[in-house]
Amino acid sequence: MYDIAIIGLGPAGATLARLLDKKYNVIAIDRKNSKFNKCCGGLLSPDAQKILAQFDICLPKDVLVNPQIFSVKTIDFDNNIVKYYQRFYMNMNRKKFDNFLISLISNNIEICSNSICEEIEKENDIYCFTIKTNGIKRKERAKIIIGADGANSIVRNTFYKKNKINRYVSIQEWYKDDINSPFYSCIFDKEITDSYCWTISKDNCFIIGGAFPMKNSSKKFEKLKEKIKNTGINFEKLIKREGCLVNLNKGLMSTCTGKNGAYLTGEAAGMISPSSLEGISYSMESAKILAEIINESLTNIGQKYFLRTLGIRMKLILKIFKMPFMYNRYLRKIVMISGIKTIKRPFV
Repeated sequence: MYDIAIIGLGPAGATLARLLDKKYNVIAIDRKNSKFNKCCGGLLSPDAQKILAQFDICLPKDVLVNPQIFSVKTIDFDNNIVKYYQRFYMNMNRKKFDNFLISLISNNIEICSNSICEEIEKENDIYCFTIKTNGIKRKERAKIIIGADGANSIVRNTFYKKNKINRYVSIQEWYKDDINSPFYSCIFDKEITDSYCWTISKDNCFIIGGAFPMKNSSKKFEKLKEKIKNTGINFEKLIKREGCLVNLNKGLMSTCTGKNGAYLTGEAAGMISPSSLEGISYSMESAKILAEIINESLTNIGQKYFLRTLGIRMKLILKIFKMPFMYNRYLRKIVMISGIKTIKRPFV
């Protein structure tokens, strides 16, 4: 019998496991292995940097990648406008970042790597779950179960199906970049997606990706590539293709923190920016709050967690208000033509 079971060891799960009091008997189940890669642009936002600073965590240099880019080229295909904006993201290797956070977890936490939580059932006040590792299944029990397993959270899918959330498919491909020219762009095109797409340079590679509605997502991605080809980008040396589900929070009803011993944190809770799809900062912040509450006591966790994450939900509200200025082609045109916060196009 475990006190707490954590499903997922991304930024949310790893932060939670690291901060939980050693008095608890904790198991953490993580699907990652040596071959697993999160479909992620790998840019660390200022908010995420701030959370790391609050934790007094410094990143080792091998987590960061070349180049470090200080501007984003915003391409608006709907209005045929291109503008440059200053940004303060850190370019990193997402896999190494996740592994670094896991390395900070205390040895008292039992970590099941390369494992999948296949099924969860509640029997009285105890959660029974099945773990599959290298084809071998085992059943365990815990008083509390926490979903830190992203958009396709088994905890959310099992206990909180009524809390609907918009799900998109994130697809990206990596190509060899022989020219090695620094490049980071944000792409808007209503024909392709009502979210956005991106291109990023990373360690002699060129990444192109986007978040697409579930229907015809692969066709939409290919259409994106065709449009980008017209700008002179070469798609000859494919390295790999990645994909995953991503939650797109378009309203406060999409946020669910959980109750009665089954809780959600990070993207599983719907805590992800609806405008930029940035989720690392929300993952670490929500995990910190949940750990503090659990360390205080195991009573009224759900109510306390809901109330103390009010600040996160307020941030999400502000992001929702920002969305029309990004995704409505007419409002976006006004903003981009106005030149607000733009920087001059660099000399070629």
